[in-house]
Amino acid sequence: MSSLDERDHEPHVRRAIRLARRAGDRGDGPYGSVLVRDGDVVMEDTNREHTDDDIALHPELTLARRAARELDAGERAEAVMYTSTEPCPMCAGAIAIAGLGGVVYSVSAAALAEAFGGPESVPCGEIFERRGREIPVVGGVLDEEGLALHREFR
Repeated sequence: MSSLDERDHEPHVRRAIRLARRAGDRGDGPYGSVLVRDGDVVMEDTNREHTDDDIALHPELTLARRAARELDAGERAEAVMYTSTEPCPMCAGAIAIAGLGGVVYSVSAAALAEAFGGPESVPCGEIFERRGREIPVVGGVLDEEGLALHREFR
């Protein structure tokens, strides 16, 4: 896998933001994610906490679980999670356990806490480190667009 720093992240982050808008439009929190391998989207999902009445149906967790079932370890190590918002600790733990190869997000959990109040979440990279995983993370891609989406649905 090439370095995350060498890739154009914006198209996949834009797709994640579009998925997040879809979730927000139907009454769920505005979160969306895509799993990309070799430049191709292999899976995508949206937040479904309210529509499916399950607090754990974050798109990152759903995709990490699907990847663990449907991809072998090598394929998972080559897969990058693109997401509209930095993964929460629950989702980051699942990403680490699944052994995904990287995470790219738009708006950080710290930016959300600053903009809307509330406690600041543990950064996903710190969760990966605690799990003993070296998973590269790139944040802040199209962060103004990601934050604007959260403002729209608050």
